This record gives sequence, C-alpha cells and structure tokens, in this order.
Amino acid sequence: MTKDEMEKRRAMAGRSPSAWAPDPSRRNVLKSMGAAAMAAGMSGLSATQARAATSMNYMCWEGYNDPRIVEPFEATNDVSLNFDLIVDSPGGFAKLAAGGHRDFDVVSTDSPWVQRMGPAELCEFIDPAEFQDVYDKFYPQFQPPFEPLQFNGQTTGLPTRWGWVGPCVNTETSDPDEWRSWDAAFDRKNKDKIGIMDWGDWPIMPMALHAGIDPYQELGKAELDEIRKVLRALFANSRALFSDLSLSQKALLDGSVKTLVGTGTYSTSGLRKAGYDNIVAVVPEASGGIKKGIIWLEATAIVKTPADIELSKAMLRHVTDEDAAYALTLNDFTSNPSPNKAVEAMYTEEERSVLQLDYVDTVWENSVLHNVAPNIDDMLVIWQEELANAN
Repeated sequence: MTKDEMEKRRAMAGRSPSAWAPDPSRRNVLKSMGAAAMAAGMSGLSATQARAATSMNYMCWEGYNDPRIVEPFEATNDVSLNFDLIVDSPGGFAKLAAGGHRDFDVVSTDSPWVQRMGPAELCEFIDPAEFQDVYDKFYPQFQPPFEPLQFNGQTTGLPTRWGWVGPCVNTETSDPDEWRSWDAAFDRKNKDKIGIMDWGDWPIMPMALHAGIDPYQELGKAELDEIRKVLRALFANSRALFSDLSLSQKALLDGSVKTLVGTGTYSTSGLRKAGYDNIVAVVPEASGGIKKGIIWLEATAIVKTPADIELSKAMLRHVTDEDAAYALTLNDFTSNPSPNKAVEAMYTEEERSVLQLDYVDTVWENSVLHNVAPNIDDMLVIWQEELANAN
C-alpha cells in the first residue's frame, strides 16, 4: 500500500478498522448468492449436507480472508469459503456461545477466546500428534503443550499470528528510549498527549503489569484497587480515547499523541508497511521480577460439529502452511509475525523491517503471553467506572 493509498484510508476515519483493508463484501455476497442458488437445487438434502458439499463458513479477523490464502484452498478442495469478520473477540465468542457455532466450521480469533471455547464446549479438540508435522515447523515457543491454548490437557487450536502490546512511538516526535517504562504515560510533560485505546482488556493489562500486578492470576480486592488507581491516574493524564484504529494512527502520525496505550504492532505495522518506518512498537523493560510487555496471539480452531471435520482440519493445516502464513503476516491492514519459522526465510529485508524482526528477542525477554485473565470481568467494570468518572 502506497502512502497515497494510506492517506485515502485515513480519510475514512470514523469507520470501523476494516476500512483500512480491501473490502471483501462484494466477493462474499456473490459467493453467498451462488451458494444459495445451489442450495435451492439441492432441496433433497439437509442444510448441513448441502453446506458440507458446497461451502465452509469461517469466522475470523481481517487478513484470513486474503485471496492469497482463500483461493488456493478453494481450488484444492473444491469448496467455497464464506466469511464473518470479527470486530472484537468477545463479541465473536458471544455469537458462537449464543448458538452461532452451528453456523460455522472454523474460527480464527485471539487465543484466550479460543482457549475458552474448550470449557464452553464450542470447539473440537485437536490431537497434537496428528498435527506434529505442523508443530515441527513452529518456533520452540509455540511447541506443544502450548499452555495458552490448553484446557484440561487438551488442545483447543493452533497458533497462527502474533505480535506485541507496548508503547507505540513516532520517532520524529518522541524518543523510544523514553518509553522503556510506562512511567512516561503518567509524566505531566506528556499530559493530554497520551492516546488510550478503548479496546476491552487491552489497555488494562499493560497498566496492571506496570503497577506490579500479574493480571493473569486470581486477584484480590487490594490488587484490583491498585489497578483502579493506575487507570485513574492514566485517565487524568490523557484526553484522547480511541476506539477507531484509523483515528489513533492519524494522531500518532501527526504528533497529536506521544504514544498509544492498549495496542502495539497491531496498530503500527500497517503504517510501517505503508512506508512510515518512523513508527515503532516497543515493550517496556522488565522490572521488579515482572515482565511489562505482552505478546498477543491469534489462533485457529475447529468449531464444534463442523459440516466436514476433515475439511476443517485441512483448513488448519492450510492457514499455518508457509505460503498462507506468509500472506497472513503481511497484509495492508496489519502485518505481524508467524509462529511458522519457515516463513522468516521468505521475507525480504524490507519486510523484516516492517515486522521489526530484529527486535523480537527483546520482546520475548520482556513480555508475558496474553492469556485468560480470571478477573477480567472485575477489571472491565473498574475500567468503565473510572472512564465515566474521568469524563
């Protein structure tokens, strides 16, 4: 994507983040019409039988619907893929839990929500031995048993894309060394220059870690009170709250904000791919025995009782294979590394720079893996209360 194209998409501010990526709607609508017409001619079959013979339904984040991923799978398997794009992981999970799982075969979403599909009985557990050839291609950090995707010793899905959460910095307006700690977000010299993403738990977790609290453990009242205090102080030093990706990126580019809290490579990589190599995502240094950065992970799971279990397994293999994984890690919406180590050899030097691959070792040394947070409901209530008080 050129800088001119980036400017056009920035002009779409106020729309959902999908405005930053090629619009998949026309293609999907045409496919849905074709599937409906075929279904009408197969009235002797049940709905599940008809869908199994003609299509797969895929709930996923933007990027998994990239033609470079979709078209080879469709051609090889003589199947049509229909997409339901996720705008937030909790909403996608709620849709599945409310009965929507009957309508889908495969889902790609944030790893904690894939893990939660286990106890909610929304996924088909996979046998790591059956997918050993896939795991053999993964970096050691993602080898089984991979705890963030485990439930009662069973595997809920395969990791497919990852990145990190930490200060987002425009090196033309702020020194990255200043952001080796989140202390700068509370410094009075940066008052009203701190952008906060209103993206569920994402801004809460780094602030909890900054306060010296591990939000991925069971928390008591005293610890929740500390999280409340740090959020209150954060809101007091900022006037910029974003729910729209494009608006936050614009503010980072033009210097309206010094950093963004609650995001990282998910926001910066699209800008870097567009040529803005002055935009970087860093992680705070570990201190007090606590790592302050967060590694986020997306994973792909087979939804409970898919129309065709073998076809769904084939999709898991496909989306983690080198060619598909390469396409997934480099798209205009967001560009982030793959768990598949073979993909790294496919990158050009420019692509390595977009992905900040030379910074990855620092990220792993100073970050925790995003996981299920036992007290997330409590923390979300605190967030809403302190946000309301700040306004």
